[in-house]
Amino acid sequence: MLRERKNRRERERERERERERERERERERKRERERERERERERERERQRRERERERERERERRERERERGRESERERERERERERERERERERDRDIERDIERDREASDVERAQKQEREREREREREREREREREREREREREREREREREREREREREGERERESEREREREIETLREI
Repeated sequence: MLRERKNRRERERERERERERERERERERKRERERERERERERERERQRRERERERERERERRERERERGRESERERERERERERERERERERDRDIERDIERDREASDVERAQKQEREREREREREREREREREREREREREREREREREREREREREGERERESEREREREIETLREI
C-alpha cells in the first residue's frame, strides 16, 4: 500500500515533469515563432529600404535626363539663332551687291562695273570661306563641349557606382554583424 502510493506520487511527479517539459517546448516554439516573425519584419524593412533606394535612383536618373533635354534644347535654340544671324548677314551682303550694281549702272561704265563685280565676287567668296571656317570652329567648340559633358556624365556615373558600392559594403557589414 505504501509502495503503491509512493509509485503513484512518483508517476505523478514524472507526469508533472513531462508537462513542464512540454510547456518549455511550447515556450521555445513560441519564441522561435517570434524570432521568425522578427526575421520576416527585418526582411520586409530591408525590402522596403531597397525599394526606396531604387526609387531614389530612378528619380535621380529622371532628373538628369530632364536636365540633359533642357541643355540640348538650349543648344538647339542657339544653333537656330546662329543660322538666323547667318541668313541676315547673307541678306545684307545681297543688299550691298544690289547697291553696288546700281551705282555701277548709274556710272555707265560697263567695263569698270564688271571688273568691280568680279572683285566683289572674289571678296564675297573670301568672306564665305572665312564664314565657313568660323562655322567649322564653332562646330569644333560644340563638339568639345559635348565631350566635356560626356566626361562629366561618366564622372557622375562613376560617383554613383562608388556610392552604391559603399552602400553594398555597409549592407554586407550589417549582415555580418547580424549573423554574429
